[in-house]
Amino acid sequence: MPPEKFQWKHLYEEVVMSGLCTGCAGCVIACPHDVLGYNDAEGVYRPFQFEEGWGPDNCSHGERGCTSCTRACPRFRAWEPEIDEFMFGRVREAGEVAGVAKDIVLARATDPVLQEVGQDGGLVSAILLYALEHDVIDAALVSYLEGDGSTWKAVPGIARTKEEIIASAGSRYTYSANTLAYADAIETGAERIALVGMSCQSSVPPVMKQRKAGKVARRLSLNIGLLCSKTFDDAIFEELLDAKYGLKRAEIKKMNIKGRLQLWMHDGRYVEVPLKECHEFTREGCKMCPDFAAEHADISTGGIGAFNDWTLTIVRTDVGRELMAGLERDGWIEVRPGDDDPGAIELMNKLAKKQRMRWPDFATVDAPRLVGA
Repeated sequence: MPPEKFQWKHLYEEVVMSGLCTGCAGCVIACPHDVLGYNDAEGVYRPFQFEEGWGPDNCSHGERGCTSCTRACPRFRAWEPEIDEFMFGRVREAGEVAGVAKDIVLARATDPVLQEVGQDGGLVSAILLYALEHDVIDAALVSYLEGDGSTWKAVPGIARTKEEIIASAGSRYTYSANTLAYADAIETGAERIALVGMSCQSSVPPVMKQRKAGKVARRLSLNIGLLCSKTFDDAIFEELLDAKYGLKRAEIKKMNIKGRLQLWMHDGRYVEVPLKECHEFTREGCKMCPDFAAEHADISTGGIGAFNDWTLTIVRTDVGRELMAGLERDGWIEVRPGDDDPGAIELMNKLAKKQRMRWPDFATVDAPRLVGA
């Protein structure tokens, strides 16, 4: 970033209150003074400043020159070209609408348990378990379902064992700022931490590293991104699924999106809901997000394409390539060329191009819609 000292008041005005904030909580975990909180009630999903004696748009530490929050924000100023240059040594070319990639493959876990509990072949679960057992990471920031799972509320947490990875497997489609589990990971002594997060969250580690946001950046050593076009407010359960289809959230066993919202119920029923009926429940923080393909992760993953039990996998960094090679070499995953499903790659690029147009005109001239659009 430029040499000016951009502080909370700049972040609050330009990102939090403008609609650009995705709720990734990068600023919250980077704050060295613990004066930023996170509001996830009633679909808000935004950071806020709670230091007494200061307004919501200011804090005393910012007045003294603290810039940690703006350094950690993956939507502040020219974030995309900054991260591209940092990660890849260049900004993306015009045709790279889904970001810079080294490899695009289809992959799935070989462990039948991980295949069963995971989404689209259990690849992410396999990556996490392999990384833990091979001393690559100490913990992973993931999401769980709250309590016994009957509320279907997604909450951040940490995974350090196979049992915890299995418990965290699967997709929610409501939002969880997995970065918020960082403090819990540190309390357990973790120094090498994996982040599994939606596309907006996957830009947090590299922007922190590029802007030198401190220890948090160093500890986030593995970054797994999830392809994501949107998440839904929790209101979708009562106001659509229950009100129209009689599907109570406590009765839902599994969810997926394949051109429609798919639901498997505990009583064996399978129900499809048209996505057009879900659009009105799109979370506010998703409406201006331009990143479908988790463009700044080490490995980006998504269950799109013709094969329901394979994950479309975009390897973007040397860290990601080395890890995938180890998983395949040691028999943890099966891999096949991405060209086996050209429709999946075409769909990814189509959705990525469409989503980049969400970035508004009032944002900076280095907006994502103008870089690689």
